Amino acid sequence: MSSAASSVHESFAAADAQLGNLRGKTVLITGGSRGLGGAIADLLGEAGAQLVIADLAFERAEDKAATLAERDVPAIAVGLDVGDEVQVQRAMQVVRERFGRIDALVNNAAVDVTAPMAELSASDWRRIVDTNLTGPFLMAQAALPLMERGAHIVNIASTASKRAWPNAAAYHATKWGLLGLSHALHAELRPQGIKVSAVVAGGMRTPFLFDRFPDLDPGLLQDPASVARAVRFVLTQPPETVIPEVMVLPMRETSWP
Repeated sequence: MSSAASSVHESFAAADAQLGNLRGKTVLITGGSRGLGGAIADLLGEAGAQLVIADLAFERAEDKAATLAERDVPAIAVGLDVGDEVQVQRAMQVVRERFGRIDALVNNAAVDVTAPMAELSASDWRRIVDTNLTGPFLMAQAALPLMERGAHIVNIASTASKRAWPNAAAYHATKWGLLGLSHALHAELRPQGIKVSAVVAGGMRTPFLFDRFPDLDPGLLQDPASVARAVRFVLTQPPETVIPEVMVLPMRETSWP
């Protein structure tokens, strides 16, 4: 084997050894107290990350951080409405004081209102847009000063960013927008060495769906841990590689062909 080939082989071997390892990395997860956010926190904590569990439900975030701490995962809770610029800045100050930096931001928080367009109130429209689209923008903008080369922004999109179904106009608008924002940030931040990935998730067995559709067949959905593994996968690529978009579907997904 030539010296050049040997060097490449050693580089890939070292990268493989690090796959799944986030030892000492600071990761902020919005909507991190339960559902997909909770699953991401569990998996990244197991991989060695120190976590910021940000959630509108502060007590639930505290409970999640305490559960992680019992497993020797460094974690703090932050009460956060991602659509509120003042709260976002305050959360970043907490992270700066506690950890000094952000190595990865996972924009997971999302809301939806299932209603026909004619019945969707303007206030509900604004709340969905503020949480699902303005929130990731504000979070990314505020996190960048705490990021160095090699840091990562992961945006949780949805099959709702690829096709549409009735009674979800605002949700579709925000998820299509989030996917566009994610690719725009990928193009803009690459020269700074910041990675940006969109994880397009199919239906999951989480409160996000079951709270609104209690009769939904769980067999049509996937374990949120499967999507969490995709998040870990994009976060643990070698420095020279970025995954701008990945889709994770249940085998019986009904919202995607």
